[in-house]
Amino acid sequence: MAVNGTDVNKVTVVLGAQWGDEGKGKVVDMLATDADLVCRCQGGNNAGHTVVVDNKEFDFHLLPSGIINPNCKSVIGNGVVIHLPGLFEECSKNEKKGLLDWKKRLLISDRAHLVFDFHQQVDGLQEMEKGKKSLGTTKKGIGPTYASKATRNGLRLADLLGDFNMFKEKFYNLVDIHKRMFPLLEVDTEEELKKYEYYANELRPLVVETVGYLHSALKEGKRILVEGANAAMLDIDFGTYPYVTSSNCSIGGVCTGLGLPPSRIGDVIGVVKAYTTRVGDGPFPTELFDDVGEKLQTIGNEIGVTTKRKRRCGWLDIPLLKYTSMVNGYTKICLTKLDILDTFDEVKIGVEYQLNGKALNYYPSSLFELSSVEVKYLTLPGWKTNISGIRHFDNLPENAKKFVFTITELLEVPVKWVGVGQGRESMINVD
Repeated sequence: MAVNGTDVNKVTVVLGAQWGDEGKGKVVDMLATDADLVCRCQGGNNAGHTVVVDNKEFDFHLLPSGIINPNCKSVIGNGVVIHLPGLFEECSKNEKKGLLDWKKRLLISDRAHLVFDFHQQVDGLQEMEKGKKSLGTTKKGIGPTYASKATRNGLRLADLLGDFNMFKEKFYNLVDIHKRMFPLLEVDTEEELKKYEYYANELRPLVVETVGYLHSALKEGKRILVEGANAAMLDIDFGTYPYVTSSNCSIGGVCTGLGLPPSRIGDVIGVVKAYTTRVGDGPFPTELFDDVGEKLQTIGNEIGVTTKRKRRCGWLDIPLLKYTSMVNGYTKICLTKLDILDTFDEVKIGVEYQLNGKALNYYPSSLFELSSVEVKYLTLPGWKTNISGIRHFDNLPENAKKFVFTITELLEVPVKWVGVGQGRESMINVD
């Protein structure tokens, strides 16, 4: 809590520590029960978080997962890029599943940039042009929108809610720029503008200047939780470039995407799946190409929430996690999907990368180098027990506890929670 003196209210951050799909939504949902505000800071509807509450499955792409908590407000920050048709569709679908009063609890930054349908078309055209060298993007228009932002001709919610004639002029200009670059682009500008005039009226009560809002909330002692989208190895600077997303999904994106100074960051919780997965192309040192990888994919139901593509699967990768921990400064780890390993006779942990027979003391920036590493593994005995119904850490099988303690020892960051199932009740505290 914020009090007179040196004690300062801190923000808690939840970040994906691998290539995404670690179960961040469930962790945020669990922590949001004690939060006043839950914020998204970057990415767009290319992200996908699934949260199960009372046997109901909610899928979130733009909405912060914490919006399920009826006592919590949700903030979409300036670093997020927003496809308004997708946002309204997402709200409608989740409302039918029981998400109530979201209009009273959702706040959106007026500095957030807009993803237009033609950005999504451009995304697809760019992938098509790359042919076999495509990056496997979600084709949600996220990259092209961040490109518009970087070239300073993008449009923000502040533009949409200001003088609409000025918005129209900027929209025409942005469409013309993209049509010159992509002659195959088809845009019904007048129809689009009609839609956005409607969206402006619907959105107006939800849009605020969120930087001042968040800092006022901090001064009032409000508990703020930040939900990272994507994951550290998809970060445009620190991930496996160019097989990455178009935003900073590491700790720096929290500051720039919400207007928070580093001094306000408290706990940084790294969400780690008990094995490793990734969607799309790019190097993956611990990837399994045998029946073990297929077994992980099947039992773990490793299918992308947004892409619906099967995820590539492999063993847990400690060099990767040490690297993302250096970048993000994890103070705690939440280990998810431990139950997926229940039936394995043995489980492996990648503990070292070797190149030309020598151990690497850094994480490779070069994709060629990363693709060439050999992984040294630590093999541990499996527990061969269904742990999905266990709710106390002490009741886990000894071999399962050994797996958890080994991760803590290797990363030098404590595992605070272990997930053994889909629902929020399946998150176990590690005492």
